[in-house]
Amino acid sequence: MADGTTLYRFLSADDTSEFCHKVSAALAKGWVLHGSPTYAFDAARGVMRCGQAVTKPVAVPYTSEMKLGEQ
Repeated sequence: MADGTTLYRFLSADDTSEFCHKVSAALAKGWVLHGSPTYAFDAARGVMRCGQAVTKPVAVPYTSEMKLGEQ
């Protein structure tokens, strides 16, 4: 993609359906899973946290002003 780039986001949330909906919404917008999900225990809050990287090729050059969730 000569004039474009690949965007990267790391989605995270507590291990609830909210996290699944966040990832599902990104996939519905054309983002693609990148690697395996991660899990970690947040000892301060006593909850499990989930994370998932996603990527998306876009036909525009990257700028730091992009709102990645709107792409």
